[in-house]
This record gives sequence, C-alpha cells and structure tokens, in this order.
Amino acid sequence: MAKLMTNTKIMTNEVRFSYAHLTEAVSVNGGEPRYSASIIIPKSDTETYEVMQKAIENAVQAGIEKYGKSFKNAKTHYPIHDGDTEKPEDSAYADSWYVNVSNKQAPGIVGPDRKAIEDDTEIYSGMYGRVTINFYPYSVSGTGISASLQNVQKLRDGEPLGGVKASASDDFGAPDGDDFLN
Repeated sequence: MAKLMTNTKIMTNEVRFSYAHLTEAVSVNGGEPRYSASIIIPKSDTETYEVMQKAIENAVQAGIEKYGKSFKNAKTHYPIHDGDTEKPEDSAYADSWYVNVSNKQAPGIVGPDRKAIEDDTEIYSGMYGRVTINFYPYSVSGTGISASLQNVQKLRDGEPLGGVKASASDDFGAPDGDDFLN
C-alpha cells in the first residue's frame, strides 16, 4: 500500500526498475557517482501517483519557505514524467509514469522477506519492487523538486531490460566432448 511516511517521503506500491544502478554508484557525464534508477509506475496505480503528488506539494511548500515565494512562480521542474509522451519508443514505459531517483548513499536493499539481498546479480533493470523516495526542493541553476532514492524492496523478478549479457555457457556451447569447433 503506497503511503506518505513523512511530509515528503513516500513508499510506493509495486513499481518496475529501469536503468538500475542500485548496488554500485555510477558517474553520469563526469558527475559525482550516484546510486540511481528510473522508477516505472503503471498509470493504473493512482494510489502511488496521488501519494507522490501530495509529497511534491509538501516539497514545494518547503521550497517556498526556504527560497521565498518566487520559488513557486519560477519555472519549476517536477520529477514525475509521462512515459507515453516522454519515452514513446520504449515499451517498458507505456501507460506509465516514471520518476528518476538518485542518491550519493547506497540504498538499503531487501527481498520480499525483508532480509538484505547480498547477491548483486539479484538486482537489475526489469525487476519489480517497492521503493521509498524523499522529494525535496532545490534552487541551483533553476528551481524544482528532486527525488532522492532511499531504500528498495525487491518483490519479484521480471524480464531484464536492455544490456543483458549472455552467460558464458550460452556463448561457448556444450561442455567438453561436444566440440562445436570441429
């Protein structure tokens, strides 16, 4: 059940992870390495969407308190995106919203049993789970609300998205005795 955990921190219902860099921080365009993912939320999940909207409204209020009334009047960037209009070529984003989340600190990652997942190969783009996100205002080179990755709960496997590497046994074929090179 999606819920507002604090004024600006939420827990989603089941989402799908794309561009998942959850076990190792990655630098994008020479920037500081961050843990990150694109969180795909089906448009049918109105509960998560409404909870996110409330947290974002609260973050906007925090931005007004911190940066002044001009914060809301400026062209403010919001973190929720429509997959149908912004990623129409990617079927994983069809009929979905998405939020890009990141953090300098590694998220806690647990399985359905709430026990830590130690095997990094269990965490990948395409898996399904829940995530906690904290929305916060910023005013550096523009204004907006950003989404900070907090923790991840993997709920189930899904078909991997992009960049899936074949196993060595698939690449090299049958074991000794069935030499496919002769």
